[in-house]
Amino acid sequence: MRPQKTGILAFKNSLLDPCSAPSTGRNALLALVAIALAGIMGMTGCATAPEPPQYTGPVERVVVQKSQRKLQLIGGGQVMREYRVALGGSPVGHKYREGDQRTPEGSYVLNWRNPRSNFYKAIHISYPNERDRHVSRQLGYRPGGMIMIHGLPNYIQSESMRRQYLGRDWTQGCIAVQNHEIDEIWRMVQDGTPIEITP
Repeated sequence: MRPQKTGILAFKNSLLDPCSAPSTGRNALLALVAIALAGIMGMTGCATAPEPPQYTGPVERVVVQKSQRKLQLIGGGQVMREYRVALGGSPVGHKYREGDQRTPEGSYVLNWRNPRSNFYKAIHISYPNERDRHVSRQLGYRPGGMIMIHGLPNYIQSESMRRQYLGRDWTQGCIAVQNHEIDEIWRMVQDGTPIEITP
């Protein structure tokens, strides 16, 4: 009677923890049955669901969330990359005039790039559009322009200087990332890609 009792206990234990069930003799057979039953009932926990396939196509749009200081590259309905950004020195609100240090809000296009700007690589945002020009004229202002996504100023050479630019808004209205990040954005984002800048 002793072996039968051991087999029943092994069966019960294997139901509770089929991943560590015994592997010899009669107990092994009971353990395999228990694993099969538990698998059918969704009880094992031994296998994990496969990761969804990573999208590797082109970046379809860029999204900047100003309040969260976040820039995202979107493709195939997925966030492909995400970066922390620095904005203009007066970041709240839409840009209406030249020199207000605000980063514009709205729908634009990344329409050309400059590998030799005063900052480490720069991709131009198509601000101002016709609506921006109209509103600025109505208010008696010039809308400004040359709003870019770019890296750090070219004169920064040391790591200690780079650290001074982390975690604060320092541009004149542009969207800034670290140099290695603009390298990646430069490679992944084509001219003509739409960009949405939200408050």
